[in-house]
Amino acid sequence: MNKFWEHRYFRELAALNLPAGDFAVTGSGVLFAHGLIDDPHDLDVLSRGLAWQRVTQLAAPQPMPLTDGEQVVIGRLEFVDRWFADRWDVDELIDDADVLHGVRFVRLDVIRATKMMLGRPRDVEHLAQLEERARKK
Repeated sequence: MNKFWEHRYFRELAALNLPAGDFAVTGSGVLFAHGLIDDPHDLDVLSRGLAWQRVTQLAAPQPMPLTDGEQVVIGRLEFVDRWFADRWDVDELIDDADVLHGVRFVRLDVIRATKMMLGRPRDVEHLAQLEERARKK
C-alpha cells in the first residue's frame, strides 16, 4: 500500500472534515490506495447523511452521467449519493467498507464488479491490475 493520504485529492478530502462514517472512497481511488495504479484521474466519494448535506452546501448537485443519482463536483473530488443503486445499497457499501488510515474504501470486489460492468479502456487496464494482484496472492 502506498501513502495515499499524501496525495493532493486525499488531502483535499480530509480538509473538508466530513464525518468518517458517512462516506467511502470508491472507483479508481480504491485501486490507488491499494497501490494498484499510479495516480487516480479523480476521486469518487460515495456519500450519505451529514457528509452529503455538507458537500451539497459547497456546490449544487448535478445528475450523474453513468447511472441514476446525483453528484457534487468540487475540483477533482466527485461526491455521489449512490453507486449503481440497482445493484448496491449505499448504507451497505459504506458500512462494509475497508478502513485504511481512518478512511473508508468500498471493497475491492465491488470495484472489480463495477469495472467489469463499465468496460471502458481504463476499466480494462484496472481489471488487469486487479488480476495481477490476485495472481500474486
